[in-house]
Amino acid sequence: MEVYNNKQEIIAAIAALKQKNISLGLVPTMGALHKGHLQLVKRALVENEKVVVSIFVNPTQFDNSDDLEKYPRTLNTDVALLKTLSEKDILVYAPTVNDIYEGNTVSESFDFDGLEYEMEGKFRHGHFDGVGTIVKRLFGIIAPDRAYFGEKDYQQLAIIKNMVEKHNIPVKIVGCDIYRESSGLAMSSRNTRLKPVYKEAAPFIYRTLKSARAHFGTKSATLVTQWVTMEFAKHNLLELEYFIIADAETLKPVHRKSSKKKYRAFIAVYADDIRLIDNIALN
Repeated sequence: MEVYNNKQEIIAAIAALKQKNISLGLVPTMGALHKGHLQLVKRALVENEKVVVSIFVNPTQFDNSDDLEKYPRTLNTDVALLKTLSEKDILVYAPTVNDIYEGNTVSESFDFDGLEYEMEGKFRHGHFDGVGTIVKRLFGIIAPDRAYFGEKDYQQLAIIKNMVEKHNIPVKIVGCDIYRESSGLAMSSRNTRLKPVYKEAAPFIYRTLKSARAHFGTKSATLVTQWVTMEFAKHNLLELEYFIIADAETLKPVHRKSSKKKYRAFIAVYADDIRLIDNIALN
């Protein structure tokens, strides 16, 4: 398995593949790979002849320097995991910060038609400018036919689709279902940092989302939100940052339900100092 740390080298390798009309998928990651990432890679391998997995902890999407410092970096383990899927059809791009940003580690400024101001955007200043910057640069370097993103970061997925459309980037964005642990907890690299007592408590998040979905069938978005807020207020380990029921397309909070629209519930919770997010389709 080839591991590239330099964009010029991987650009050259991809150019050779393109000359042979080989289809190319991209799975962008920040490393610390888990089964959820591997599901994305498996799908990409089915739908493309070759797949690039990028492994890069992107500094411009962190609004908390402590979180950036603590984010797990496990490149050797990540590569070993990818080898279990395919040694010949996966290329790994693990650049340095300088290789990506060339000494100017700042985000571009994007207009995502307001998608960036909802949910995560209200709590993580500049986060989506950082996401847009790194994904746009990866698309420029890799030039994939398809790129794969998990629906756990549903808002990010919507924003990337918006960016691709606005900037006329010739790549198909593929959203993939949330992959969960047996407990229901959404797979995340942050889960490895959970202390045992918080790991045991965290599945409460998904159980509450499922109950909220059931309530949404007969109750208003306001009443469901109040119920979720009260449930977390009673929990002695998990701290609710937000719970929002939103239009699945615009991500705007719902005030009155319509049978013609699709809705999702979005949640962010602190388990000690670890921030966990999740979401669920409501209809």
